[in-house]
Formats: sequence, structure tokens, C-alpha cells
Amino acid sequence: MGNELIATDKNRAVSVLKHTDLSDIIKPMIREIHLFDTYVAGTTHLKDRSVLDAVRVGDELVLRREDNEYDKNAILVLGAQNKKLGYVPEKDNVVFSRLMDAGKKLSAKISKIEPKSERFTAIEIGIYLIDL
Repeated sequence: MGNELIATDKNRAVSVLKHTDLSDIIKPMIREIHLFDTYVAGTTHLKDRSVLDAVRVGDELVLRREDNEYDKNAILVLGAQNKKLGYVPEKDNVVFSRLMDAGKKLSAKISKIEPKSERFTAIEIGIYLIDL
């Protein structure tokens, strides 16, 4: 037997044969819906600037809500190995924080990287809703 789905009696549920990774079944059903283009705020305040050397156009980034005393809607932007790149700008984060707080999965992808000075690197990103 392969990785097929088998309907149980009276179609009350569908069971997956053992040795099947659920993510193999779900992946073809996942869609990334482009919601918005923005940039990563706060790159000039990074303590570990090495994260900027590691990012490339096309990289997928993790978005994570942060309990932040200055911005109740703060969304961290994390690069490889969950290193902090910065934040979704405060002017753009209200709707995205509400979606995340409601349990929606959001991610980001780098669309452009432009070093502006020794201390500032502009990173443009697209924000995506991961839809099943």
C-alpha cells in the first residue's frame, strides 16, 4: 500500500495510512496569498549586524508577535536561525497583528536589499498569508 487516503465507514472521517507524513498531504493545499509590500524597520538598531550579511533576496522570513511596551502591535521580523532583522513598521502592523492574534499564519519574503550606508540597510519585504 502507498500513501493513499482511505475513507472510513460511512465517510465520517478520513484516515491516513501509517508512515505518511501529514505535511506531505497538506503542502499541495497550502497557498501563499500576497497581502502587502513594506520594509523592515529598525535595521539601524540591531545589536548583531551579522544577520544583515546573511540575508538574500528571496529569503523567507519569520514574523512573530512581540510583547512590546512601545508598540502593542509589534511584529518581529526574523531571518535565518531566528535572528532579529527588525520589525514590520508601526504604520503597517495593525491589521497584520490582528490577523496573527486571531491565529492566522503570516510570513514574509525579501524582495530587495539595498545598503544605504555603513549603518543602514534597506530591506523591502512582501507579507504573505499562509492559507490552507
